[in-house]
Amino acid sequence: MRRRILVSTLLTVAVTALFLGGPLALATWQLVEDFTRAELTQRLEQLTENLEEAGPQGPSTAFVQAAIPPNSRLTIVSPGEPVREYGQTDVADPVSESLPFGPGGTITLSQPTAEMRSQQTQVVGVVVLLVGFSVTVGTGVAIYTARRLSDPLRDLAARAARLGAGDFRRSPARYDIAELDRVSEVLDSSATALSQLLQRERSLVGDVSHQLRSRITALQLRLDELSTHPDPDARREALAALEQTERLTGVLDDLLESARAARAVGAEPVDLAEAVEEAAAEWREPLTAAGRSLRLRVPDGMLARVTGARLREAVGALVDNALQHGEGTVTITARTGENALQVEVSDAGPGVPEELVPHVFDRGVSAQSSTGLGLALARTLIEADGGRLELFRARPPVFRMYLPAARTDDVAASTPAADRAGPR
Repeated sequence: MRRRILVSTLLTVAVTALFLGGPLALATWQLVEDFTRAELTQRLEQLTENLEEAGPQGPSTAFVQAAIPPNSRLTIVSPGEPVREYGQTDVADPVSESLPFGPGGTITLSQPTAEMRSQQTQVVGVVVLLVGFSVTVGTGVAIYTARRLSDPLRDLAARAARLGAGDFRRSPARYDIAELDRVSEVLDSSATALSQLLQRERSLVGDVSHQLRSRITALQLRLDELSTHPDPDARREALAALEQTERLTGVLDDLLESARAARAVGAEPVDLAEAVEEAAAEWREPLTAAGRSLRLRVPDGMLARVTGARLREAVGALVDNALQHGEGTVTITARTGENALQVEVSDAGPGVPEELVPHVFDRGVSAQSSTGLGLALARTLIEADGGRLELFRARPPVFRMYLPAARTDDVAASTPAADRAGPR
């Protein structure tokens, strides 16, 4: 995009300079010659007037020498009289102008062409410099315009890609270009709508799953009682119905697992140390500017089955929350738990007020004047990959993420075939 804008603008500038600069240089070249000849003609008119006023004896030689330009020659030709010459005796490659003088005579003023060519070269040089300056300015404007348009478009493309990867954070960036700002606002609105839709979907799935499990459990208890009925037909029907409820429970478990797998379709083995370091690198400078520091305690070799972009954005949202509401050093710690990998983000601040603890992950809830979207977004991102985010401790605050560990088949699938084959 940037290259196309730059090339098209530079091509326009070059064509404009060629079609305007060339004729302008030729016009100025000819204009200098016209001015030179006009000046010679004007001097001749003055000399002719002075010569006519001087009478038959004519003006003195000193007067004529002073009246003509340096390195020039004045020639007066009159019928029946010898040719009179003043000034330079020999003018190489002269430029000359003549006027009628007396009855049938002429007066001619000549000067070297080199002087005129020197002036023409200087003027054309000025034109070339102006054209070069125009091209330079045009190039600068082209580069600025290309960057002014391409950088926001690249940023919007990256935001759209993050949105597709499950990053629903709003971006405050605006570009002072009405159309691009409108696209940015639409992306923010879409991110908010998708985040809310995803949360409603998960809430619905959770509620439906809970209600179905409760009803199926109650039904299984009743069928267990019927399976002990003295009537053999009743026992047989109860056992058959109990078998169907168990199948229904299995189908429900499969559907929920499929839903979780669909949400985490982009999940793959991710090295926690690398992902957390990439996320932390973005926040070191803001923390340093606030007089705080960031500490990482993430062992090497820990592989989580997550989407890298979602994990980095979730960690970034938690660090941002610690920057806005916490104090002291922000610490990111990772360890291996019983059923999942645990990543904790903590700081030395006063923590979460007691009244906000049950609602800390609700959208729009904040202890200060912030938007209250960061923690809700972080939970959404982590849950999208089948993980979990909770407030492990309120004061000092510790937010803990439970991430699914990479399975053996995931690691094997992500290993290049050449590496799996080993040396020959």
